[in-house]
Amino acid sequence: MRSSGILMHISSLPSPYGIGTMGKEAREFVDFLVKSAQTYWQVLPICPTSYGDSPYQSFSSFAGNPYFIDLDTLCEEGLLEKKECEAYPWGDNAKEVDYGTLYESRYPLLHKAYERFKKAVPEAYNQFCKEQEDWLEDYALFMALKDAHNGVAWSQWEEELKLRKPEAMNKAATDLAEEVAFWKMLQYLFYQQWNALKTYANDNGIKIIGDVPIYVAMDSADVWANPTQFYLDEKLDPIDVAGCPPDAFSEDGQLWGNPLFRWDVMKKDDFTWWTKRMEKMTKLFDVVRIDHFRGFDSYYAIPFGDKTARNGEWREGPGIELFRTMEKKLGKMNVIAEDLGFLTDSVRQMLKDSGYPGMKLIQFAFDTREDGDYLPHNYTQNCIVYAGTHDNDTIIGWMDTASKECVEYAKEYLKLDRAEGYHWGVMRGVWASVGDMAVVTMQDILGIGSEGRMNIPSTLGCNWKWRMKEDAIDDKLAEKVCNYVEVYGRAPKKAVEAK
Repeated sequence: MRSSGILMHISSLPSPYGIGTMGKEAREFVDFLVKSAQTYWQVLPICPTSYGDSPYQSFSSFAGNPYFIDLDTLCEEGLLEKKECEAYPWGDNAKEVDYGTLYESRYPLLHKAYERFKKAVPEAYNQFCKEQEDWLEDYALFMALKDAHNGVAWSQWEEELKLRKPEAMNKAATDLAEEVAFWKMLQYLFYQQWNALKTYANDNGIKIIGDVPIYVAMDSADVWANPTQFYLDEKLDPIDVAGCPPDAFSEDGQLWGNPLFRWDVMKKDDFTWWTKRMEKMTKLFDVVRIDHFRGFDSYYAIPFGDKTARNGEWREGPGIELFRTMEKKLGKMNVIAEDLGFLTDSVRQMLKDSGYPGMKLIQFAFDTREDGDYLPHNYTQNCIVYAGTHDNDTIIGWMDTASKECVEYAKEYLKLDRAEGYHWGVMRGVWASVGDMAVVTMQDILGIGSEGRMNIPSTLGCNWKWRMKEDAIDDKLAEKVCNYVEVYGRAPKKAVEAK
C-alpha cells in the first residue's frame, strides 16, 4: 500500500527550553502530519546522546534521552514550577540546540524534580523498574558512576569498577543509591511521556519509524555491562573499531570508532543481546529502521588507534542467520534496511532473503560517481524512497553545492521548475515514484538550505543542532503537502474520504 511520511527528529521540534521534547509541540506536529495526509513520522535514535551530541553515539541502546522529557508536563504533574524552568538559560538561538547550555541547565532542574518525586513515588515507577530491570540497573549505576568520575569514560575507572568486581559494584550501588534512583526516575518519566506520545500518534493514524544504529558507543552501559559481546582485549580496550573504507566521497574513509561485535560469541548464545535489543525497539516503534544494514553481511574493521579508516579490512558478519534467529523468537519484524553505500552481491542477497525494504535516495541518482540504482525508473515497489536523510544536505543545499552537471541532470530528469520550487519538484519525484513508502525531511518541506542539515559524517561540533521555528508550520502548508500526496496516491484512505 502506497504511503508517505516526514522525517524530523524530536530534538528539532520547537520548545521554550532549548530542544524539542515529547510535549505539546510534538502533538501539534502529529496534528500537522494528519492534516498533511501522512502515515509515518520518522525520528532518529531516541537514546541519550554522549560526546559529540550524536544520537548514534549513546550511553545506552535501551535508555531514552532525558533531554526529550517535557518540562511543562512535569510542571502539570507538580514536579517542577514554571518559574523554575524559566530561571535557567536555554541558549539564545531558537533555530539551534545549544548542547553545552542544555547540559548545564537541564540536569540541575531535573534534580529538583527528583526531590519532589521521591516524596511520593508512584506504584507505576516500581513496576517500571521491575519490568526494565535487565538493562535499567546497569544503566542507572553506569550514569551515577560517570557523574562520580566527572564524566570520565568507564574504561578509565578504577580496575575493580572497570571489571565490575562484585564487591566494588555492591559498594558503588550503596554509596550512589540516591543518584542511581535519580537516573531510574528519568527513564520512568521518559517512557511515560514516550508511550503517551506514541499512543496519541497511533490514535490519530500516525505510525512512528524509529532508528536503530548497528553499533553502540564504547563509553556505554551496553559495553561496560556486556564486554564479552564485543571485540575487546584482556584490558577491555578495543582491538579493532568500526567505520567505512575510503570512497569517492571520502579519501580517508569514515572512522566511527565503535567497538565491533564478537559475532562468534553472539552466535553461540543464539544472538540473545541483539534479540533483546530488537524486542525493545519493536515495542518502542511501529517500524524499525536498522542503520548500516550491509554491516551484518560483512563489516569494516579498523585497527584501534588509527587516525583514518585507510588500513581497515572487510570481515564476515552473521548474515541472514541473525535475522532468522530473531524472527523465530520475536515473530515477523517491521523493518527498513538502510542499505546505502558499497553493496556486494552477498549484501543484495541478504536483503532479498530478509524481505525487508531497502532505501533509495534521489539525491544519489544524479551523482556521476554512483551507478543508476538510485534513478526512480529503476526502483521496485519494495523500497523506501527518500530525497535525502539526516546524513545528506537538504535539497536546496544540495542544489547549491553539487556540480553543475549533477544539478542540470536532476532538473532535466525531474522536470524541475523554479516557479514550483526546486525542492517541491524533487519531493514530487519522491512521491511519484513506485516505491511503497516515500519519506521527505521537514527541512525540505520548509525549503531550507544547508543551514538545516542535521549531520555531516565524520565531523564534530556542528551537527544535530537544527530546530524548526515555532511558527513554521500551518494549515496552508499542510494542505499543500496533502495535495501532492493525494495526487500520487499516498494519502491514507480516511484522509481521502474526509475530503
